[in-house]
Amino acid sequence: MAEAGGEQGGAGVRARVNVPLRLKNDSGETAKIVSFRGLSDGLEHVAIEFGAVADIPLVRLHSECLTGDVLGSTRCDCGPQLQESLELLSVSGGILLYLRQEGRGIGLYNKLDAYWLQQHRGLDTFAANRKLNFSDDLRDYRPAAQMLQALGVPRVRLLSNNPDKSEQLRRYGIDVVDVVPTGVFPNERNIRYLRAKVEQHGHSIEITQEFA
Repeated sequence: MAEAGGEQGGAGVRARVNVPLRLKNDSGETAKIVSFRGLSDGLEHVAIEFGAVADIPLVRLHSECLTGDVLGSTRCDCGPQLQESLELLSVSGGILLYLRQEGRGIGLYNKLDAYWLQQHRGLDTFAANRKLNFSDDLRDYRPAAQMLQALGVPRVRLLSNNPDKSEQLRRYGIDVVDVVPTGVFPNERNIRYLRAKVEQHGHSIEITQEFA
């Protein structure tokens, strides 16, 4: 039977269930996957909890990326970041918020249109979004803050290279006491994407490899 949860600011825990995971580090971890009700955007975001939640847990906000997370696309670093986060949290404990924000909030079909523009028009990821009449990044992290509040987590150590995540969480009432960088996963197909994130949106990614 699913476990009911509390209510915070209109959002609350809907259910909490145990799910065994198969991770590359062979941890054989069982995580708790938490669903919610009353989130501001009405989407089906989930939290994945590892171990007992600490007073100031390590938290990763990960936006859904079908191509990277599921299909292993090398056009981005989403898949490796997700795997790294799950493996780290399975060992150290913490929470991963899996947010249904495909394509930085523009949706899967529009993201594929942006891919076409990158491939055939030479645009970078942000210019492609603008060509489709979207802003560079439509993601609103208020639902993430609501999820943390519903879980009784007002203070976090944030696992991220994206300064917008910490800024928005603080704006929505979450105390980000530390920011822990993720790994860097460059390859010849995503290097331009990574450089665009650094140069245009201030991501804390140090790129040392060079690709032809």
